[in-house]
Amino acid sequence: MEKPRLIASDVDGTLLGPSEIPSERTIEVVRRVRAAGVPFVLCTGRPPRWIPPIARPLGLSGYAVCANGAVLLDVASEEVVAVHGSLSPELLHDLVGALDKALPGCRVAAERITADVRAFVIEPDYRNPWGDGEGRTVSRAEVLGHSAIKLLISHRGMNSEEMAQAARAVLDGAVDITYSSSGGLIELSAHGITKATGLADVAARFTVPADRVIAFGDMPNDVEMLQWAGHGVAMANGHKAVLAIADEVAGPAAEDGVAQVLERWF
Repeated sequence: MEKPRLIASDVDGTLLGPSEIPSERTIEVVRRVRAAGVPFVLCTGRPPRWIPPIARPLGLSGYAVCANGAVLLDVASEEVVAVHGSLSPELLHDLVGALDKALPGCRVAAERITADVRAFVIEPDYRNPWGDGEGRTVSRAEVLGHSAIKLLISHRGMNSEEMAQAARAVLDGAVDITYSSSGGLIELSAHGITKATGLADVAARFTVPADRVIAFGDMPNDVEMLQWAGHGVAMANGHKAVLAIADEVAGPAAEDGVAQVLERWF
């Protein structure tokens, strides 16, 4: 492709390898990207509160697409610019009622973001595969009692792909179901809200057409983004669903695959 006018990258398993800190090679190429006036956009399933530790070493400002497209964050001010899509309490109850039958023993959590509230609430025995210890433990009724941008479902006895298949069979397109870890966790968002819709919003703000965007990803929650971008790059360590639709396969995250590709132009 021509020199990209906007770069979008997933974070975990894509921009980051084994470390939670970007490598020196990645930091250097992102510095050159920024010096060239090209926006570098983080597009992640992470909530806004997980963005600053990644953005700061990279020197990023501008925007980050968070929560799989549901939230647009101003990186410099750490303010939420836009919230796309919301799951009502009524819908949350209906979803979990169906999932209790399809995934017996599952546990739930919800990510909430409004103009003045950012909260992650979990029910007892909810398991985060990253083991970050986050979340305020409340009753299931409290988890489901307020609108959320994302509903998370964990199960100790299943992997994420198995969970997603079972959930899709009973929810029938009511929401978008994806996952960014294989460790027994799926993520449910309002139908039609993906990283692609969040990235399209950012591209429009910079008046950059899709065919001049390059996007990097490794997991099923990156598929729509890579398909939307003019050039979609999967990491060699990526999920088969991402490898199948990518325009290019880069080196693995552990070998600075994103930097290897961007060094063609920067």
